[in-house]
Amino acid sequence: MERTDPMTIRQIIDRVIDRSASRDEFLGYRASALWPDVVGPGVNRMTTRRYFRDGELHVYISSAPMKAELSFSRERIAASINDILGREVVRKIILH
Repeated sequence: MERTDPMTIRQIIDRVIDRSASRDEFLGYRASALWPDVVGPGVNRMTTRRYFRDGELHVYISSAPMKAELSFSRERIAASINDILGREVVRKIILH
């Protein structure tokens, strides 16, 4: 048995995810989970549903004025999420 240097839990999880070829799927879930952190609690209270599919983050907003205001910030929000993830995962945010 080959001895290796000690690894942190994060390094072990990253290695398993990389080997399982589900890295993109995991990052999509992570992008969806980051929505409240990026937009804040006020906007998150008006968010009824969100999911990630094929590079697009779909977000359902219950307030029409808030949806209109967010439409101007979609690119900035996507860039913030991608910066946190360290790679371009969210190519487009679709507001419903």
